[in-house]
Amino acid sequence: MARSEPASKQERPLAEPQTAIRPPKTGELVARRLRRMIVEGELKEGDSLPYEAALVEHFGVSRPTLREAVRVLESEGLVELRRGSRTGARVTFPGAEAVAKPAGLQLQLGGATLADVYVARGAIEPLSARLLAESGDGEAYDALEAALEETRSRLGEVDLFAAASARFHLRLVELCGNQTLALMAGMIHEIILRQTQTAVRASSRDQAAPDAEASYERALRAYAKLVKLVRAGDGEAAEVYWRRHLDASDQLVLAGHEATRVLDVLD
Repeated sequence: MARSEPASKQERPLAEPQTAIRPPKTGELVARRLRRMIVEGELKEGDSLPYEAALVEHFGVSRPTLREAVRVLESEGLVELRRGSRTGARVTFPGAEAVAKPAGLQLQLGGATLADVYVARGAIEPLSARLLAESGDGEAYDALEAALEETRSRLGEVDLFAAASARFHLRLVELCGNQTLALMAGMIHEIILRQTQTAVRASSRDQAAPDAEASYERALRAYAKLVKLVRAGDGEAAEVYWRRHLDASDQLVLAGHEATRVLDVLD
């Protein structure tokens, strides 16, 4: 009589799956292929997708399946449907807002605070300053200086100065050469912009005009010093300086608002 295997070596039944594994629909597979064609440059921004009949034949699918695939790409911002006399779909490249809006919503749903967002910025920007300084990219240095001059030109215009200031911070990250950091900065840009505008308006109300303008001048001097360090290629100094600047400026901007929810800023 055969002996049974010890309990420890017996096959155990698999636990019940929490969710069923669904194979992708044909429309999703077609969307995946078209998406890859766009990402790899086979289809470029501004190109029109081939006629529907040609795509149906190419992929060997039905018209409804193809249209489902195109709708998937439209929801991702990768194609734009044109209706009317010139029907068809045109390839488009979504901007940062394509992820910024869902990210902002996620932060709202999670109850994120302004302090949370500013901590993230404090992690992103100093590293970006180092990367930019060490890149040796003269055109990027010029672009950052142009952002500085744009901010300087808005001195005295409260809302425009706040917008240009927030844009300077974003440009710093966009120009550093790291696309992932740039995407992350773009995701929180709208939140930073709204809070910057609120802080600048409050400063204008609460301080005498010369004192408020002096604080804006200090910000411009900080931006100018950063540009100088970046142009000098001193990555370590740029990173250390910008972290110190953000630590000081964030305390002023967030004073009394650390627990303010992102929901209340974007609402």
